Amino acid sequence: MSSNSFIHPGMSALVTGASRGLGRALALALGSRGVRLVLVARGRVKLDAVVAEVRGHGGEAHAIVADIGDKQAIHAIAGEAAALVGPIDLLIHNASMLGPTPLRRLLDSECEDLEQVLAVNLVGPFRLSKLIASHMALRGAGVVVHISSDAAVEPYPRWGAYSVAKAGLDHLSRIWAAELAGTGVRVFSVDPGEMNTAMHAAALPEADPASLADPAEVARRITDMIDDPARAASGSRMSALDWKVQ
Repeated sequence: MSSNSFIHPGMSALVTGASRGLGRALALALGSRGVRLVLVARGRVKLDAVVAEVRGHGGEAHAIVADIGDKQAIHAIAGEAAALVGPIDLLIHNASMLGPTPLRRLLDSECEDLEQVLAVNLVGPFRLSKLIASHMALRGAGVVVHISSDAAVEPYPRWGAYSVAKAGLDHLSRIWAAELAGTGVRVFSVDPGEMNTAMHAAALPEADPASLADPAEVARRITDMIDDPARAASGSRMSALDWKVQ
């Protein structure tokens, strides 16, 4: 960590999908560095547990129970977050859904299931960035991170809805970066790799958890990316498993 680190005590961050897995790990990693956190998820009980965990380690965290896929929730999320911690310096789009499990072929998928996956994984991040990144640009600083997947670039059978949404998220990230060039706002996406999470277990229940990455280690690498604009440049798509922490 250099003296020029972007992450610093007192800054504010909003993390979606923060009640478990990588979202929880990112909250703990950022909270340990004095970041003032707004954590968003759909489930109250698990989200409150993460908030308590951050606070138990001396950090500041606040919960907003909301569904990123709900258009009506977005303005409320952005407004409440600003009221709790002030202007957002760091926005991490981690909330995600697979669609029905066991995973289905596209030919067997309901149109409504595809719509719901797109709403959470792609349209919701667009709406929230539209509100928050615009204020970052006015202030001349900020970072937006999109959590992607290898399914965004690999055509895995039965991962269709999730894959299409994550591919769109990657390109949305690149377009934001191009349009926000010169404003001081950096935007990039990260493939976290296969992690030992509930989502991975739902998708691939036969996988050996011992063969999967620890979300805490992935979070450490992502926070290092946030601090390293030279290696994790705006518009880039990074691989957490290939990242070397310096």
